[in-house]
Amino acid sequence: MRKVELLAPAGDLEKFKMAIIYGADAVYLGGEAFGLRKASKNFSIEQIKEGIDFAHERGKKVYVTLNIVPHNKDLVGLEEYVTSLYNINVDAVIVSDPGMYTVIKKTVPEMEIHISTQASVTNYETIMFWYNLGAKRIVLARELSFEEIKEITSKIPEDLDIEAFVHGAMCMSYSGRCLISNYMTGRDANMGDCAQPCRYKYAVVEEKRPGEYFPVEEHEDGTFIFNSKDLCMIEHVPDLVNSGIFSFKIEGRVKSSYYVATVIRAYRMAIDSYFNDPDNYVYNEEWLQEIKKVSHRDFTTGFYFEKPTSDAQVYTTSSYIRGYDFVGMVLDYDNETQIATIEQRNRLFTGDEIEIFGPGKKFFKQKIEKMWDEADNEIEVAPHAQQIIKMKVDQEVEKYFLLRKGREEE
Repeated sequence: MRKVELLAPAGDLEKFKMAIIYGADAVYLGGEAFGLRKASKNFSIEQIKEGIDFAHERGKKVYVTLNIVPHNKDLVGLEEYVTSLYNINVDAVIVSDPGMYTVIKKTVPEMEIHISTQASVTNYETIMFWYNLGAKRIVLARELSFEEIKEITSKIPEDLDIEAFVHGAMCMSYSGRCLISNYMTGRDANMGDCAQPCRYKYAVVEEKRPGEYFPVEEHEDGTFIFNSKDLCMIEHVPDLVNSGIFSFKIEGRVKSSYYVATVIRAYRMAIDSYFNDPDNYVYNEEWLQEIKKVSHRDFTTGFYFEKPTSDAQVYTTSSYIRGYDFVGMVLDYDNETQIATIEQRNRLFTGDEIEIFGPGKKFFKQKIEKMWDEADNEIEVAPHAQQIIKMKVDQEVEKYFLLRKGREEE
């Protein structure tokens, strides 16, 4: 049985490296053009090359998104750009538009091309259409059930990979093809600039009663009728594997390094546990509890088991659940003194109880007894963003280990 790929998002180089370090087999990212995530920092060609070198040295892969729905003017410069990507050894590009696909095939025929979820692929005939044109992978639409996916994977060639989202934010529009953002704010979701109007609060106005707003569902806070729960399939790794999905895709290029590291680490442990002994695999509830320590909405299994019901929406708020703060990243550790050098990411105080974890390692708790600044002056608080501090850490840690702190209940 071929081991599946765990595919991570990366919005910048730090997130990219954290994804690889915490267990991703491959990373997908957007360049400065042709991609669908303007809200993330995205990568210059030089940064993509640095990321590719980092990944390839560790036996990992890098895919670049070129998945906008382009107008004529948006095709300008595509040949030069994909040539640059090919020359720095990008493993594949992700596209949704047949015109983009055609230009890339003409320009760099050897480039591996994956078909984006934006192409709304929902059946095996469409998959074979793309396969016969030379596509190496299909990212399925999110609107498919396990039953449909199994039928697809039973009818396609073995050398064609299937990729599907298994975790992250869900779009209320079919495969992300949404026009509401453009209509309401002038920001085109199909060009990577979604304003997420699905998270807004909505009410109903009757034609002859202008100015009178009626909640779609009656309660004191209004309603968020388009606001989907987040997808989470970590409890269903065997089902995902047995459906024939090869690449398990995590959503979240605009999320934090802490989010990427935490989610990838949890799925890495679940996947490895399954493949180490499929017949005796036992789901570990701790994996889900770890994921719940990052900012998230309530969870859903999306369309995998059946069409989502009203339970798949969050009607009462568009806010995230935030039980923990990411407070620091280890830069160095002295085994003799047990002193860790840490880059602060949120305020830390002496007396705080923190949790520390690393790639594939169980977290441990520790109370901060003392802290020092870069000049070795003892401090009571580390209030400055990305301040370099030192503290004693009882258990051995390494560079890129992360620190988190539980939030006090309000």
